[in-house]
Amino acid sequence: MYGAQIDEGIPQTVAVGPAVTMVVVLIGVLINNNRIGDMHNTMNNRFADMNTHSSFPGKAILFLFPYQSDMPGATPHDSEFLTRKRFIDGRLRAAGWRVVPFSPHQPLAQFNRCAVEEFETANGPADYALCLEGQILGVVEAKKLSLGPQNVLSQAERYSRGVTQPGLARGDFGVPFLYSTNGEVIWHHDIRLELNRSRPIADFHTPEALQDLRSRNIDQTIGVLLATPNDASRLRPYQREANEAIEKAISACKRQMLVAMATGTGKTFTMVNQIYRLMKSGVAKRVLFLVDRRALAVQAVRAFASFDAEQGLKFDSVFEVYSQRFQKEDVQDEKFDPKVLPNTYLTNPKPGDTFVYVSTIQRMTINLFGRDAIFGIGGEEIEDDAGKLEIPIHAFDLIVADECHRGYTSSEAAVWRKTLDHFDAIKIGLTATPAAHTTSYFREIVYRYEYERAVRDGFLVDYDVVKVKSNVRMNGVFLHEGEEIGVVNPNTGAKKLDVIEDERQFDSSRIEREITSPDSNRKTLEELKRYSLEHEQRYDRFPKTLIFAANDLPHTSHSDQLVDLAREVFGRGNSFVQKITGSQSVDRPLQRIREFRNRPHPAIVVSVDMLTTGVDIPDLEFIVFLRPVKSRILFEQMLGRGTRKGEKYPDKSHFVVFDCFDGTLLEYFKQSTAITAEPPSPPTRTITEIIEDVWRNRDKEYNIRCLVKRLQRIDKEMSGEAREQFAAFLPDGDVARFAASLPQALQTDFTGVMSLLRTSAFQHLLTDYKRKERVFLVAHNTQDEVSSEWLVRGVDGKQYKPDDYLTAFSEFVRTHRNDIHAIGILLNRPKDWNPDALQELRLKLSNAPQRFTLENLQKAHEIHHKKALVDIISMVKHAADEQQLLLNAHERVARAMERIQQSRAFTPEQIEWLDRIHSHLQMNLSIDLEDFELLPIFVQSGGKSKALLVFKGQLPIILQEINGALAA
Repeated sequence: MYGAQIDEGIPQTVAVGPAVTMVVVLIGVLINNNRIGDMHNTMNNRFADMNTHSSFPGKAILFLFPYQSDMPGATPHDSEFLTRKRFIDGRLRAAGWRVVPFSPHQPLAQFNRCAVEEFETANGPADYALCLEGQILGVVEAKKLSLGPQNVLSQAERYSRGVTQPGLARGDFGVPFLYSTNGEVIWHHDIRLELNRSRPIADFHTPEALQDLRSRNIDQTIGVLLATPNDASRLRPYQREANEAIEKAISACKRQMLVAMATGTGKTFTMVNQIYRLMKSGVAKRVLFLVDRRALAVQAVRAFASFDAEQGLKFDSVFEVYSQRFQKEDVQDEKFDPKVLPNTYLTNPKPGDTFVYVSTIQRMTINLFGRDAIFGIGGEEIEDDAGKLEIPIHAFDLIVADECHRGYTSSEAAVWRKTLDHFDAIKIGLTATPAAHTTSYFREIVYRYEYERAVRDGFLVDYDVVKVKSNVRMNGVFLHEGEEIGVVNPNTGAKKLDVIEDERQFDSSRIEREITSPDSNRKTLEELKRYSLEHEQRYDRFPKTLIFAANDLPHTSHSDQLVDLAREVFGRGNSFVQKITGSQSVDRPLQRIREFRNRPHPAIVVSVDMLTTGVDIPDLEFIVFLRPVKSRILFEQMLGRGTRKGEKYPDKSHFVVFDCFDGTLLEYFKQSTAITAEPPSPPTRTITEIIEDVWRNRDKEYNIRCLVKRLQRIDKEMSGEAREQFAAFLPDGDVARFAASLPQALQTDFTGVMSLLRTSAFQHLLTDYKRKERVFLVAHNTQDEVSSEWLVRGVDGKQYKPDDYLTAFSEFVRTHRNDIHAIGILLNRPKDWNPDALQELRLKLSNAPQRFTLENLQKAHEIHHKKALVDIISMVKHAADEQQLLLNAHERVARAMERIQQSRAFTPEQIEWLDRIHSHLQMNLSIDLEDFELLPIFVQSGGKSKALLVFKGQLPIILQEINGALAA
């Protein structure tokens, strides 16, 4: 089939000879007013050849029926030829290929940057052959729009086998890069490696892209990668495992993968090392590191700049590292001068370019699709210098998407996916909280390092739980008739007092949305204060505390109320308690975050969602949930703020979660799996779209039900003025009655009812009706009952009350008295007690599923037995025999040393050494001879040699007696 592009008009007749014995009719020829198309030339050449050389005795007549240029877009019924002319040719030209007809008389060497139509191969004509510098690098198989192109790549494979070009492909293939398309969807297959899979791509590769791909020896670069030792400094074992898993997947030709690592385990560092290895080996050259906030982009750029790549060289000294332009507030006064990526690196990537570009996904989306594409997505302010660019699909060959679980709505997920889909690159997703919508895109979790494992390995800390029970938060607020309340105008902040004329009930879901109880918030903070002061007394520091509030709305802000009450309850000044949210009322929030991280004040921060992810505060010890949460992803991200080991406080052994909903939050998420099935929230269809779906009979019954619910919602939300406006369309403006009768009305008079629903004025009112004014109440007189209960969280996730915890401890001691050496010594052979036994005991107990740490056990004994700071020896003995006394370390050491001094006579000098031993034992509960060579308290007085001399060689015997007395 041949076609032509000719001027519009009546059917054209071209006579090619006086004696006509064959007629060719072409219907639907694509029109172009400006030029004669390539196919026209091809057609004329073929007919000329036929008329000149054919043995056919006559001539040919060609009838051309023009295909109008103003006709609507292609339909599934369009022919393959029309699809090629209307869509595929244009896409090839846009990618830099010149579409030309095939001529058997033209040498292949003369074709450069050409898409040669109907290229003859030994296995038939290929629809297009992509020729560069006299070589065929690609074959394109075209199909009409109604056919899916994925399964027709086999035809392109056949044509590839019909071309002889040694060394370009693999086996009997002569062309390395295959494509199939219906003009809308493009599938691509790089057949140079047997494991390479076909994949959809956003557009055709440019000639430069194929030149770059052809020049790469994939087998060789992957071989270099796998042979290179992974010996980066500061690399942890599990991070090395993650690198190995990624490289194994890449060597298996996988191009989309997910890495799930718990918050605080160094995902960014792991990937910086991975990117360096991929770039150094040549597997990747141009790398895009995507984040969803500028603050995270700043952190990523710093991570690259601080990474020790080679001896004496940082990453950015070996490879170029670029970023988008940051705002002053993003970096503040810190010495930080990132390089901004030139646009030409995006629009005109060159084979020699080797760099990393750190960008927000919002900016990259604007660069690809324009500013409208990002409207309302992501919550980041759009930079003024961001604009649409023409970026080819090969601009990057590796993309790392950090925090790839983001996109809580389907519209967000669609934008992120469209951005990632544009590039033909290896894509690695990073997240601490894999979800269904992330695994569906990145396909396979190639490596997972869970929070529980990180705690067991000692890289993260676990948490304890405090259940805070509030009658208001669990049951709501009940207002009595005659009760005085505060009324706040949410629009202006104006306040007034009013009196309840009839009793009203507000359930718990309406707390902080429609009504607040200051007494409830105050008592909750007072309960928090009690735990904070206990912590301060025990550790000699106030715990860094993060409180998640329900909202930060103007004039009715829960955050503001908590800040004000906390300043009053804790009584340590304004700087001690601060709010950090995305509200415009917060000056320089990123600077406030840095202050919270690095300075003593603020010690307490109230936030809503700004600190839920991507913020590193290692010394955070208390997390308070005064915000109800339903998303597992969000909840785990919020918990992740506390999991890191302490930076200024290396003795941080755990953090504490305050569940102010009587433990229901933690209980709700306790059953959630490592991959949640929760999908991103679906985008809300407009009511106009629902009406149109009903009109077009699309899932009619379902959409009628949706429409009824929307109308019922409108009736509940609209103001009296809106009801008067609806009266122009409905009797008395009664939208609720109209909604209730709608299903029956549509059955009896479908077109009549739809005529009303499709009226533009009525649809405008359905969308822009005036809402009732929101009212916010303050229940000044409501008195709340708030209590709390401390729980220990085991490694298995089980939570224990103090009584249950001690019962479990007693059972553990009795069960393991024979197989844990240290327990056997304490219960049966106290004379064998020594530092090694003490160390073994602590290790075995802390590694138990119930996490029997000294601190947890002491706290449980204090609550249950009213005995503070019980020593570990007493705990074990009492667990095995409740008749045993519970002593603290001071009491136990004093008793043991008194027994030793009564057993024999000591000189004054020996007594001085015994006093030093006494001081040491207060913290250690055991001693051996080596301590005299290591510990300052002994070394400063002459150490081991002096002590042996003073005790006249009897020191080892005395130490054994002391250890035995301690364990007795």
